[in-house]
Amino acid sequence: MDETVNPILDRRRRRLLFRANHRGTRENDLLVGGFVSSRLADFTLQDIETLETIMELPDPALADWLTGRRPIPPEHDSAMLRAMRDARGQ
Repeated sequence: MDETVNPILDRRRRRLLFRANHRGTRENDLLVGGFVSSRLADFTLQDIETLETIMELPDPALADWLTGRRPIPPEHDSAMLRAMRDARGQ
């Protein structure tokens, strides 16, 4: 089945969008939610799985990494997190 019309993936996308916009801090709501909102329709299954993992990260650490206050540690470094960090200036 085409993953753009897959009802299970659609449900996962909606859940990710909600979680991205309701992180717990306004800063992360804007950083994470803005990134996810603008790109969600284009995310592949792999992107969705990566985002689901990122959503489990603690808010304070995520905010530090996305704002550049602290570097993304190697164990959490991913193309998705770097794209989120780089998108904040756009």
